[in-house]
Amino acid sequence: MSPFDLVLALGGGAALLAAILPEAIAGRPVSLPLVCLVAGLVVFALPIGLPEPDPVAHRVALEHITELCVVISLMGAGLAINRRAGPRGWSTTWRLLGLAMPLTVAGVALAATGVAGWPIGAALLLGAVLAPTDPVLASDVHVGEPADAENADDEVRFALTSEAGLNDGLAFPFVYAAIAVAAAGGTGWLGEWALADVLYRTVAGLLSGLLIGYLLGRLFFRARTNGVRLSERRDGFVALAATLLAYGVTELLHGYGFVAVFVTACAIRRAEFGHGYNNVLHGFVDQLERLLTAWLLLLLGGFVMTGGLAALTWRGAAVGLLLLLVIRPLAGWLTQWRGPAGPRERLVISFFGIRGIGSLFYLAYALGQADFGVPADELWAVTGFTVVASVVLHGVTATPVMARVDAVRERTSP
Repeated sequence: MSPFDLVLALGGGAALLAAILPEAIAGRPVSLPLVCLVAGLVVFALPIGLPEPDPVAHRVALEHITELCVVISLMGAGLAINRRAGPRGWSTTWRLLGLAMPLTVAGVALAATGVAGWPIGAALLLGAVLAPTDPVLASDVHVGEPADAENADDEVRFALTSEAGLNDGLAFPFVYAAIAVAAAGGTGWLGEWALADVLYRTVAGLLSGLLIGYLLGRLFFRARTNGVRLSERRDGFVALAATLLAYGVTELLHGYGFVAVFVTACAIRRAEFGHGYNNVLHGFVDQLERLLTAWLLLLLGGFVMTGGLAALTWRGAAVGLLLLLVIRPLAGWLTQWRGPAGPRERLVISFFGIRGIGSLFYLAYALGQADFGVPADELWAVTGFTVVASVVLHGVTATPVMARVDAVRERTSP
């Protein structure tokens, strides 16, 4: 039996699963990522000769596949957001990015050193890898399709979507800091890190995203030639073109491509806020995201089933659980104090700090840059365990919790 034919059959089955499941499980306490994860466990348990999904042996391939999945998801998140960017309307987002995220990095790093006994470079890397929330696996708690009203997004869904859209890029400075600690040690790297990795790369990502989004918005909606004004067509794959263009150009400029893609999507959306072409673009990206997510979650299930968590210790598992149950909820709750979200909303926003594909990308990237003093299979085991625990915990609770939030909002709204 050809392994390639098996992989094709598995890929086709995963794609069919991604198409059927959203409607089939709507309203049930289960998510598409959770079903795909379980499917991966089942398929890789069968004696059919599937190749082992080893992230250490296939690090480069995994890095690029997860990278593509994240940038596509960021484009979808940016196109879906209806609220105009600003200091007040995005107050919850700025709190989560500027306060909750650094606190989460610090909390995980302290737990990794104090509980697991890891060196500071590896501990900081784990904090950076697990700090960003994930736009890929959080569809049940994110905003839906583009709407005509700017106030269509409730505070919970808006906060989780906008946070995930930006913190996947803003985690990079912490990853670079961990690489510098592991490679050079000391503090001599701090000046260059602050100027290049924090200031320049972030600003370059923001400005590049704004410029590319503005130019593409003009092209899509206001070009004088009908053949160039793409909004007159139904070509959703143009969203993929915009994603790759924004990401590639920004990375060539040594900026943060993740930031640029999300900002580009938001700028395209603002070019013609209520135009139906935004829904076409978002619909294509959503389908592509579901396809890639299904494939990656099947492989994650295979990673678990083929012994990927063998290197996991109770100390490493404790760090992951501390993140999901204590560190993120506490950091999220404290940083939203006196913010626009009500008490129930603050609790939900704090709890649903979903970890996923972005964490896999960051770890794959970092392990190609330095030796962190902890075996790669142990780093993968802790990260994989945390992502799996997040998929299960948040996948089971998302539907009933969000239904409760919506019901309370409807009862209390004037």
